Amino acid sequence: MDERLKVYDGKMKKAFEYLEADFMTIRAGRANPHVLDKIRVDYYGTPTPIQQVGNITVPEARMIQIAPWEKSLIKEIEKAILASDVGITPSNDGAVIRLVFPELTEERRKSLAKEVKKKGEDGKVAVRNIRRDGNDAFKKLAKEDVSEDQIKQLEDELQKMTDRYIKDIDKLVDEKSKEILTV
Repeated sequence: MDERLKVYDGKMKKAFEYLEADFMTIRAGRANPHVLDKIRVDYYGTPTPIQQVGNITVPEARMIQIAPWEKSLIKEIEKAILASDVGITPSNDGAVIRLVFPELTEERRKSLAKEVKKKGEDGKVAVRNIRRDGNDAFKKLAKEDVSEDQIKQLEDELQKMTDRYIKDIDKLVDEKSKEILTV
């Protein structure tokens, strides 16, 4: 692969990986520890990822259990979860915090599937913007004694790359939508 194309391939890969990580945080009826990925706990004045202040387990299909390394952190973890967009009220027994996920209603499943589609579209727009930036950069190469044929070949390769990433995004959206809509 041409060095000039590798830059855009890397950017498209990052856009795809971001979308993939974003989809992990969408809950689909089953308890998924990744819904806690964006939560930060105030740990002695420092916002710290929740995974670094306790052990996170999934003892049952619809429950996440958080066992903090220090008992004094229970209140801080609860506060962080309540302030987040997880939408679940934590309960604790003094030693561990439990998050019980309710069954998703049909309406909620459909709204989550719509959200997934919208995020997928945003991902495709990001990939297309990267393609546009690449094509603009390739057009400027004409001033640097690069032949029109070479520029056309670079643009064609970039289009193939774009098509591949868009197909991957569509597949990811379909899989996540299916996961959400499956009862």
